[in-house]
Amino acid sequence: MKKEDIRRILIVGGGLMGKNIAFVFSAEPAYEITVYDMYPVDVPGGIRTSCAQLVEKGVLAPEELEARIGRISFTDDIDSDSVKNADLVVEAVFEDMAVKRETFAKLEARCRPDTIFCTNTSVMSPSEISRDLTHRERFAGTHFWNPGHLIPLVEVVRSDATSDETAETVLAVLAGVGKKPVLCKKDVPGFIANRMQHALWREAISIVEHGIADAETVDMAVRYSFGLRLPQLGPLENSDLVGNDLTYNIHDYILSSLEDSHEPSPLLKKLRDEGKLGFKTGEGFMKWTPEETAEAASALNEYLIRMLYGK
Repeated sequence: MKKEDIRRILIVGGGLMGKNIAFVFSAEPAYEITVYDMYPVDVPGGIRTSCAQLVEKGVLAPEELEARIGRISFTDDIDSDSVKNADLVVEAVFEDMAVKRETFAKLEARCRPDTIFCTNTSVMSPSEISRDLTHRERFAGTHFWNPGHLIPLVEVVRSDATSDETAETVLAVLAGVGKKPVLCKKDVPGFIANRMQHALWREAISIVEHGIADAETVDMAVRYSFGLRLPQLGPLENSDLVGNDLTYNIHDYILSSLEDSHEPSPLLKKLRDEGKLGFKTGEGFMKWTPEETAEAASALNEYLIRMLYGK
């Protein structure tokens, strides 16, 4: 199936990510979008909440928001026509392998043989999720980053059976609704961006664990140095800019001193075991009041809107 054949889109799972993914596809007026969930879900209310800052900042007119919400319907009937006739399905249920496999088994029993199936997962293998399907060639991973309605990147992940046509169609559909899709050619843990993100987190945690700097200092060091450059200057372009001979020399000197543990940090385990889980408990690497956690979430969205839309 090609991009021009896609008209009916089904989002499976009406949680925060599912609602925001539905909103993303509503950018294309020609799409008929349905959210399916086993339980009643207030899809319009959830989207209005997610998009409140976009409206407040003047990025999205209230009437445009309502028009886009009007393109999205909801069903809790898995045997409905909107499920059976879907051209493209994006699953956004719990990060649980058994639940995802069961969900796709039910969908394959109802959808057409040419329907494209996508799984929204940040860590789970699309090859493993689709293991028991008959038409595995029309299955791919689509990792939407949270908040899904703001972060442009979507990682399209090939399973061990994804066809070229499926990958190309999913990439084209996502680009058509304003996303920045990238192709992960191999199904590896963490895909592309999470591998890099958690390599950074591992080193950041190690610096705190070994008393080199405290958590606040580590975050400041990122925010006010290379973190400022990253939206404009990616790591490999940066290497080309300074010269790969210099990068080689730096790596030859420093890599043996960097954290390379294949196990989670003992400090991270200690925080977990002591119930210091971060925002949800009020203390992690740092201490947080409810007001500070709310402000952090709001500030992130405001920053993203400013970066993406200049508002």
